[in-house]
Amino acid sequence: MILMGRSLCLPSPATIQELFSVARDASIIPDISLDPVLTTFLSLDSNAALQHHYAFLQRSMSMEEQTAFNLNLTGEVGASRVTYGGVGIVALALSMLLDQVSQQVRAQRPTEDHPSSQTSKAKMIFGISTSSRIGWIIHNYLRLIPGIANSQDQMAETTELYDNWLKLELLDHYERMTTKKRMSTESMQQWLVGAAFHLHMRIHQVRLQSVPLGSAESLRLSYKTALNHLVQAYTAYLHRNIKETEAPGPQKLKSSQPASGPRETHMFNMTNMNFSSNVGLAHPAHEVNKSTTFQIKQDFGHDNLKGSNDTTEELRSRNTVSFGYSREEEDSMFGLLVIEFQKNVSHGVQHHPCESPAIQQALVTRIMNSQDLERNRNFFLYSIRVLHSLLRQRDDFELKTN
Repeated sequence: MILMGRSLCLPSPATIQELFSVARDASIIPDISLDPVLTTFLSLDSNAALQHHYAFLQRSMSMEEQTAFNLNLTGEVGASRVTYGGVGIVALALSMLLDQVSQQVRAQRPTEDHPSSQTSKAKMIFGISTSSRIGWIIHNYLRLIPGIANSQDQMAETTELYDNWLKLELLDHYERMTTKKRMSTESMQQWLVGAAFHLHMRIHQVRLQSVPLGSAESLRLSYKTALNHLVQAYTAYLHRNIKETEAPGPQKLKSSQPASGPRETHMFNMTNMNFSSNVGLAHPAHEVNKSTTFQIKQDFGHDNLKGSNDTTEELRSRNTVSFGYSREEEDSMFGLLVIEFQKNVSHGVQHHPCESPAIQQALVTRIMNSQDLERNRNFFLYSIRVLHSLLRQRDDFELKTN
């Protein structure tokens, strides 16, 4: 390439900002930040956070509902006091139980008519699905804690069992992301939640005196190293997957359109892409080819999309679709911004076609800068003094009785 040509193909900061805003408004900017609920309850402020949450829920209830609320809670935990109830994973489990019981109490109200929203929320935990293996382990363990927290032996045995399950799953999950090319925003979220939770399971085992102090410290250092490696791998993943094509614009369409015959052919590369005629957006297909080149042939009435390098006739049919446009619609043709699998949006941002590679690189930087990576790293970077403070936490939680 000619160096002078390359220098002319740098996008303006305004173009980068506009495309980033398009992706943000379409809610397709990835987020691998740790859930604030985790960082709040798995901290030195866990007891204060739980007390605040408990008081907040009660303030929204009538006296009769408060009575039912506290009676139901006492029935769930089997006592009015929960050992280590204001500490780490036990406080986290109790916060979830408080929400669950308060929803049950409010469900008795005549005006309560949103059971479906409660059901949908239960499918996610700290930003990951409970149907994932990591989410399933965490969800089921947290459900057990309120009923066994007052029995140190049972708590220690159950925590050891789930600790081993989660450790093996996190090791396998890490290997899939780093060596088997299974990296994605979803997999990063699952690993981060799993690693943060696993560390505090180990910390609680130290409190219960079922594992030595060094076990928690070595796990923290291991996850700190793994996180740095995964952030680099995730950045490379975004570089491979973010694709952008410009909006042609009315002048370009008119100038490039001959008096008769087909419109000009545009070529662009996308990784594992499939198009849906329902919404006019690109939707990724399953990972069949490492890279597929699509050719858009624009006719007066249709856009025929054909995939080269397809492996089967079925894939060809899946990657072929036609769109119909009127003459007025020709003036509002869209560009396409793809972030990753099933995260894409059409846009009207116009720029030189040769700027797309630089735009893609700049968007990776913008997306990574938008992540709260410091909070993620600090979760595994705290000093030995903070670790010892966490281990010394001994706050119980006392339920109010009328």
